[in-house]
Amino acid sequence: MKIRASDLPLLFSLNALLEEENVTRAASRMAVSQPAMSGQLARLRDLFGDPLLVPSETGRGMVSTARGQALKEPLRDALRTLQSVVADPAEFDPARHERTFTLAANDNAAAMLGIQLINRLKADRRSRLRLALRSVDPSAIAVLLERGEVDLLLASEAAIPQGFRRERILDENFEMAQRKGHPRGQDSLTAETYAALDHVIVSGVGGFRSAIDDMLEKQRLTRLVAVAVAYYGLVPPILEATDLVATLPSRFLRRFEASLDRFALPFDLRPFSLSMAWHARFDGDPAHLWLRRQLALSADAAGTGAPR
Repeated sequence: MKIRASDLPLLFSLNALLEEENVTRAASRMAVSQPAMSGQLARLRDLFGDPLLVPSETGRGMVSTARGQALKEPLRDALRTLQSVVADPAEFDPARHERTFTLAANDNAAAMLGIQLINRLKADRRSRLRLALRSVDPSAIAVLLERGEVDLLLASEAAIPQGFRRERILDENFEMAQRKGHPRGQDSLTAETYAALDHVIVSGVGGFRSAIDDMLEKQRLTRLVAVAVAYYGLVPPILEATDLVATLPSRFLRRFEASLDRFALPFDLRPFSLSMAWHARFDGDPAHLWLRRQLALSADAAGTGAPR
């Protein structure tokens, strides 16, 4: 098989077809019509002497042939290398370079480090850098990192998919928070007084249990978790309007000192660690290296404080 220069654009379509395994989605991704993408697939089949993709037995989408599977990863890497050669300078200058960085993080991680990072990205008024903060979809994050649609994932070690580069950038302790004027008063906590309170927790799946409940059970104590929410940002207004309490990372709680009081926990709880993760192909990318450095500096500057 001999590919002519005029056939090179077809390789980008082939990459989209092999990744999407669906002609309609590949056409949308390449901004062409479905008939045009079908025509390109026919041309690719002639070029490679192989069907490359065949209809799925389930009737939904297509599946790659053995030849298509063998082409998928080398083709993706080759196209990324080509795009990097064309688009990226040998060195990254944040004052001159125009680029959008995308970070995946929950609302707590985004709030803790996002503002610091934004200030660093916009430190030079000439900067044309942009930052997109998006939520984490655990079922899709590995693919998004691999494709480069997400530059960095900010998450706990347990939430980072296997096989990705990672660097721990922040360790954080937990504290309990309650509203100003809470009827409990300002006394320090014991395990018994802590367990006797009504709690709200953050759980992406709506669960009402955490490692804290396991620790309390070892002391023959049980707490009532009355409310579970999906987002950290929902907790402060709930605490401000009720007599519920919550146990959350210190840096998160320090942003609400005007309305919430913080207290040291009456037991040892493993610190909360936050790491950044990325795909290995970006290890040496100058812009990516710069972004990782700025995020690490943002974590260093996130601030300190002590509970009551």
